[in-house]
Amino acid sequence: MRFLATTALTLTASLGAGAAWAQEGEVTILRVQPGDEEEAFYAEVEQAYEAEHPDVDIVFEYIANEAYKSKLPTLLQSDARPDLFYSWGGEALREQAEAGFVRMIDDLVPEDVRATFPQSALDAFTVDGALYGLPLYATEVVFWVNTDLTEEGGVDHTAIETWDDFLQAVQTLKDAGVTPIVAGGQDKWPLHFYWSYLALREGGPDVVTSAMSGDGGGFENEAFVAAGEDLKELAALEPFQPGVMGTTYETSSGMFADGEGAFYLMGDWDYLPMRGRASDGEGLSDEQLAIMSFPTISDPVAEGGAGATLGGINGWAVSRDASDTAVDFLTFMLNRENQETIAERGIFIPIVEGADEALTNAFFQRVASDISGSDYHQIFLDQFLGASVGATVNDVSADLVADATTPEEAAARVQEAWDFR
Repeated sequence: MRFLATTALTLTASLGAGAAWAQEGEVTILRVQPGDEEEAFYAEVEQAYEAEHPDVDIVFEYIANEAYKSKLPTLLQSDARPDLFYSWGGEALREQAEAGFVRMIDDLVPEDVRATFPQSALDAFTVDGALYGLPLYATEVVFWVNTDLTEEGGVDHTAIETWDDFLQAVQTLKDAGVTPIVAGGQDKWPLHFYWSYLALREGGPDVVTSAMSGDGGGFENEAFVAAGEDLKELAALEPFQPGVMGTTYETSSGMFADGEGAFYLMGDWDYLPMRGRASDGEGLSDEQLAIMSFPTISDPVAEGGAGATLGGINGWAVSRDASDTAVDFLTFMLNRENQETIAERGIFIPIVEGADEALTNAFFQRVASDISGSDYHQIFLDQFLGASVGATVNDVSADLVADATTPEEAAARVQEAWDFR
């Protein structure tokens, strides 16, 4: 397989000498606020592209996570829409395609550029056979572990294999006066990781897609109810920091990095940002950190879910009015040379095939191995199921933790949202 270090030039050639240059101008890119290291990388890519294309002005804009999710739908319907925007793919992208908010780019991405991406990653940005964007990286949601606190509390995290093991570890930590878990309950989506993972573990890797098809009772399937029961069992132990439901994701990230809890269920993407949010700007050292896969279920509703991972295949979607130049820049930003830089600096795990060989961070190497070896990689449910259903998943997850709903009601609410989406 041949990888391209100068895909921008290749794409320009494929379009013809005049076609790409005729649409030069400003290219606006909107992204959820990244860590400082990733933002600095984008500045470098911007400068490199502009040096080759002096008539192009690349403009990156960043918005905090929750504000991004609320503002993006409005922006896509306005004249202020960005050319490229950060996307989690899945049903949300399908909704955007059906609404006419995104541009099909099949004819603008050469086959040799496509060949640098795993097909499963391209599928995340494909709707009905048409490509509307390109993947940036794959992520896995894992338990980050503060090994100083687990040791202090008498817990060996490497011995935790099942959900029962985890519940026992939580109780052991509480008995030792250690806060077991830090979470950002106010934003709700960090809690949906629990319900989603438990559903996969209880129902097997096909439980979500089967529910979407209406099989086996849909989202009222026994596995989703069992997931709610498992989550309520955890919540009953009061494992989270005080005020969990009033804590944002960003705050919880900094709290974990400040050593205020033993476990933190979050994606690998938070490795650098959490440290930037620590009160000293440094947070926990690598020697104080470990990662742990989400536990299995001893007696699941259905077999096969133990090897599934939960995370994302995140990337960039192309808005409907974006120029050919915007797509040209996108392929340049995602070429192997740039992705290897990302890997070497430990910013995230690149999706371009082969670029992960440049990873030096042991945590990212572990995550890359987890994803490649998983039986099934499930995209975050709050994105995979579309905006309205995803919001309901987040709501019921938070309500289960807050003891404001029952497992049966939670499953029924998700099914109702799916029926009326």
